[in-house]
Amino acid sequence: MDASNKLNLKNLILVPALITLAITLLRLTGELLNWAPALFSKQAGGGGALVGISWLIPIFGFYFARKLLKANDYPAGMGRLFGFSLLALAVSATLFAVSIKFLASSRLPFLAGMIVAAGAGLIVARKAWPSLFTVLFTYGLAARIPVALIMLIAILNNWGTHYDVPPPNFPDTAPLAKWVAIGLVPQLTVWMAFTVIVGLLFGGIAAAVTKRNPALAQATS
Repeated sequence: MDASNKLNLKNLILVPALITLAITLLRLTGELLNWAPALFSKQAGGGGALVGISWLIPIFGFYFARKLLKANDYPAGMGRLFGFSLLALAVSATLFAVSIKFLASSRLPFLAGMIVAAGAGLIVARKAWPSLFTVLFTYGLAARIPVALIMLIAILNNWGTHYDVPPPNFPDTAPLAKWVAIGLVPQLTVWMAFTVIVGLLFGGIAAAVTKRNPALAQATS
């Protein structure tokens, strides 16, 4: 935390957040104008389109870690960093899978399961490298809140983009309830956990390749 404060958290995430927002708006524009589906898929969940902000997470995880390392903030140990990151991934993935298997037929319990799965994973992930966790969590909010708001506008206006298209067999429901179910909760649970945990793993790679720093070598021994 000291290093992230020293770097100024707002300044650290500002450019990545603006880049992320620009790609979000580009993705929305491409879908509204029916550009190439491989780049701008309208399928529910995004369809693995090549233009999307999820691809930025490894890049910025690496980038944020490098910034922290240069500010003399190191993980307590490489085993701790990767161990807790992978444990967080396993915890979240397992709880999400349980929610899908046993709770998917009931909307409110399923949404509660998503919140628990993400929350549990984030609690574990924080132990991996607290400073990087804080940076990634803040960046995640800056990335995902605009998406959630765009999804609300898209749902209210039936734009027919991946921002408002529900998954198969999704029941007919009021716009706000639909937004909470496919927009607000997933963006602030599933995608937040994914951002932080994947970012930590790639931050770990950044730490691992910074071998020339004696302090890092000592911290990771």
